[in-house]
Amino acid sequence: CQDLDAYPAVATQEDPECGDCLREGTAWVSLRQCLECGNIGCCDSSPRRHATAHFHEYQHPVIESAEPGEDWRWCYFHHATA
Repeated sequence: CQDLDAYPAVATQEDPECGDCLREGTAWVSLRQCLECGNIGCCDSSPRRHATAHFHEYQHPVIESAEPGEDWRWCYFHHATA
C-alpha cells in the first residue's frame, strides 16, 4: 500500500519499552514502533494495546515490530503488512 511505501523500516530504539505500560504498572507481550513519530507501544496481545490506541488517537498509519529479530511493518489503514 502507499502508506507502507511512504514509511520504510527504521532502526528500533535501543532497549524499547512501552511508556504507557510502565506508567500504568501493566506488562506487555511485544512492542511496536510508530514509524511516523517513533512512539513505542505494546501489541494487541498485551492487556492495554497501546500501539493500536496510539493509532486511534493520532492516526499514524504504520508501525513496525520493535522485537529483536523481527522485520515487518503493518499499515492500520489498509490492513497490509510488509
